[in-house]
Amino acid sequence: MSIRVLAASASTALLALSLLAPPAHSRDPAPPVKVPVATGHGGAVSTVDLDASKVALSVLREGGNAVDAAVAAAAALGVTEPYSAGLAGGGFLVYYDAKRRKVFTIDGRETAPRAMTASSLEGIPFNEAVTSGLSAGVPGSVAQWDLALRRHGTISLRRALEPAARLADEGFTVDTTFHAQTSANAARFKDISSTAALYLPGGAPPPVGSTFRNPDLARTYRELARRGPSWLYGGSLGSEIVRTVKSPPVVPGSTRVVRPGLMELSDLSSYRALRRPAVKTSYQGLDVYGMAPPSSGGSTVGEALNILQVLPSVGLHQYLEASRLAFADRNRYIGDPASVEVPLAELLSDGFAKERACLIGDRAMPHPAAPGSPDGSYTPCPTGPPAGKGTSEAPEGPETTHLVVADRHGNVVAYTNTIESTGGNAIVVPGRGFLLNNELTDFTFGPAPGDPNLPGPGKRPRSSMSPTIVLKDGKPLLAVGSPGGATIITTVLQILVNRLDFGMALPEALAAPRASQRNTPATQAEQGFIDRYGAELTAKGHTFTLTPEIGAATALEFLGGGKVQAVAEPTRRGGGSALVVISK
Repeated sequence: MSIRVLAASASTALLALSLLAPPAHSRDPAPPVKVPVATGHGGAVSTVDLDASKVALSVLREGGNAVDAAVAAAAALGVTEPYSAGLAGGGFLVYYDAKRRKVFTIDGRETAPRAMTASSLEGIPFNEAVTSGLSAGVPGSVAQWDLALRRHGTISLRRALEPAARLADEGFTVDTTFHAQTSANAARFKDISSTAALYLPGGAPPPVGSTFRNPDLARTYRELARRGPSWLYGGSLGSEIVRTVKSPPVVPGSTRVVRPGLMELSDLSSYRALRRPAVKTSYQGLDVYGMAPPSSGGSTVGEALNILQVLPSVGLHQYLEASRLAFADRNRYIGDPASVEVPLAELLSDGFAKERACLIGDRAMPHPAAPGSPDGSYTPCPTGPPAGKGTSEAPEGPETTHLVVADRHGNVVAYTNTIESTGGNAIVVPGRGFLLNNELTDFTFGPAPGDPNLPGPGKRPRSSMSPTIVLKDGKPLLAVGSPGGATIITTVLQILVNRLDFGMALPEALAAPRASQRNTPATQAEQGFIDRYGAELTAKGHTFTLTPEIGAATALEFLGGGKVQAVAEPTRRGGGSALVVISK
């Protein structure tokens, strides 16, 4: 079987899943169970969670636009997906404005406290940094929500937060994913008094099928709605966060080392969400838009697509090799542009892509691939050795969440947000019902002279979040993104290759088995990928290491005639929830 074509079984399975969904009629209530594919008119949403998708859909039905719905859904995910996202996290948002026919982006990435230096994380074991105040970055989500609504929305932050507050009050049904994630974090959670009280009631994770309520978070959302973002960014909520970071509420007698952090109230009051120009790449006559640094998503996806575009053919071998090269360059050059010089234009130039593409042959490259020289002086195939040597990637939390929304006007949002590791730094702000992030573990710990991702005062750590919108003739065609740490980049890239090169329908492109090559000795791959393609790719020199699951994508596609298809995972991370305003 050709490795360029997905076996028909995935398509058949998806069709079966779709047929299991109850019939939907125009403006009927949302279905009571999650379905991975929904097609219709008037707007669409896809998230990992049915409750969050329902919140977004209700905003769209009440006349809100895509930004309104995205912010409301993100706040709802802070209730139902609290180990992946929340108001103390951050993220990247890409927005297509249909009226202006322009793409905008908002950087809500967390920042390091101003007291942090390049050596602040040196000598600290990674696992010890994960559960600490030291790893907590200055939160960006609330500032990002506020800026997105003020610039592009139609409702207030107060209105956007109310559905999430109501959901926190009324509660949601604990599913196997929430239970499993709580159980996996139970050892950390039990050592933090405020966290144990919330997520380990009675000393154990809430059972599957029970109703989980978070009245503290409901009160926090409602007070934030009344007081506005300044309550967090310099106000009393900010003071509570700083107090928790600097003095984590460790259970007396615990032997866990939980280091205090460096955050001050002045770090919160000086935080700003930033509007940045989108990264744009042309591929097969389409325009692919993503996030600029400190996200490495837009540049790395874009560079890999540029490399693929100049190759004579594209298959899974070429996908893996282009990703290998793009990650070599990502690790060497991408960081916070406010702190380091990022050669973004050259990394995305046609000349650089051609120079890198000439390294791809019939067999896998030796490990590690060295970074290229994006210096503006390119030859079709350099005769000398590549500059420098490859560097390994820093550990990056696998959790995060992604959502996509389209409204009846054709506006589109692709939004990825996170608190980093599953469960963040495991510290709930007492009485507030939300976990703090541990985003600063995304920095390179060092010592690593010249590394663009070393920590620094006020610096934003490099991210792999890759919210992506694809335009055709100036109008939206696709929107896609995923959680998964550094595998986010390869997940988005593989979905685009599946859809645009291999001719898969979008549901097939998401369901297809995945592999992730990030300039590592072996390629991470799901069992289904190894079963289908392992032998053919091994013959080309690739080696694989098994991983149970890569990513948990959400996406949507405009099908023409005003019809849009929302797509979520059929099985990964328990499956996602796709909804449309008016079913076909």
